[in-house]
Amino acid sequence: MSGSTAEAAGTGRTVPRGRAGVFVSICAFSFLVNFGRIAFAPLVDYFIRSGVSPATAGLAATAVWVGSALPRLPTGYLLTKVARHRVLVGMGLFLAGAAGFTAFSPDIRVTVAGALLVGLASGVFFIAANPLVSELYPERVGLAVGLRGMSSQIAAVTAPFLVSLAIGLGSWRLSFRALAVLALALTVAFVFALRRADLPEAGVDDRDLLGAIRAQWRLVAAGVVFVGFSGFVWQGVFNFYVTYLGAKGIASGPANTLLTVTFAAGVPSFVVAGRLADRFSYLSVLLGILGGFVVTLLAFTLVTSWVAVAAVSIVMSLIVHGLFPVADAYLLDSLPDENRASAYSGYSAVMMLMQAPGSVAVGALAEFGLTYSGVFRGYAVGVGIITVAMAALARDGQLPTGE
Repeated sequence: MSGSTAEAAGTGRTVPRGRAGVFVSICAFSFLVNFGRIAFAPLVDYFIRSGVSPATAGLAATAVWVGSALPRLPTGYLLTKVARHRVLVGMGLFLAGAAGFTAFSPDIRVTVAGALLVGLASGVFFIAANPLVSELYPERVGLAVGLRGMSSQIAAVTAPFLVSLAIGLGSWRLSFRALAVLALALTVAFVFALRRADLPEAGVDDRDLLGAIRAQWRLVAAGVVFVGFSGFVWQGVFNFYVTYLGAKGIASGPANTLLTVTFAAGVPSFVVAGRLADRFSYLSVLLGILGGFVVTLLAFTLVTSWVAVAAVSIVMSLIVHGLFPVADAYLLDSLPDENRASAYSGYSAVMMLMQAPGSVAVGALAEFGLTYSGVFRGYAVGVGIITVAMAALARDGQLPTGE
């Protein structure tokens, strides 16, 4: 599908038309799919207070992330046969159906199934959308990926408030009914944007999923190590954030407010990190982010007052949310056209499968008798070990530089 182009004034350079509309639509999709994923985080504490066990409540949050992981490799294969934008159209329709299914779930078991379906839609989205975004603006990959990520983060900020509002209005299911309607409307708008756009032809030679992963295995492995375990840790932290603050003596209302503030702090992080990724060495930025996450996570387990918890949470959020756009830019900018979507899907599938059990792991460890502080301190040590090891490999020239 292509549209018209224009000559840039005085340069003779052909400038594609209509890409801004496609990009904005993708950012809007990014908001919706991440809202569907994050909406289960504030519901964990609500389900626990409703009589659901912590492990089962954590399973609802874990299911959406497992769902987000499962279709990533199959989507990579699908992209060797079907254009990225067509996959996104199908994803939008599926998201609308999954949200509608969740909105009418009668019990926690069906809710877990609905979470899995919403997660499946999100997994398809990220594998199809991220390579397309990097190809829409190949000269500004970090910024483009950062803006797309910022849209996701805005959803993370608003999800706790909107879910709490829905609960206050009588049912948390209202938020998923709205998601279903908006997903359907946006899919229609996206189709119209595609008709007016001149889309990139990058990736037309990407037709061998496993061959691409084998060819780029070192870059894929580096991305998995940087993001996999750190994402697992962050999953557990933010899904049990309100519950953990309750153990610190902070009431549910102020704790939910702090969760919103924490996610809000991550909004500018995506753009800032994206700009840093365009300007400096990917490996240096990634290592700096991991080191900062270790320090702030340890501090998070030590502070107790509302003000101190808020300060540490804001800094931790600013740091950890920069990990995702920088890692995406590292891979997407480094992978050649003929391998990009396939190799990225391999990275993303493994990375997400590592992250997905983060919530249920914290719940299970808590039921086993460990304190939340003990769990999070152990996690910080684990991330610290990974940071030191990756820094040593980078210094020895054993990691792909992405340059």
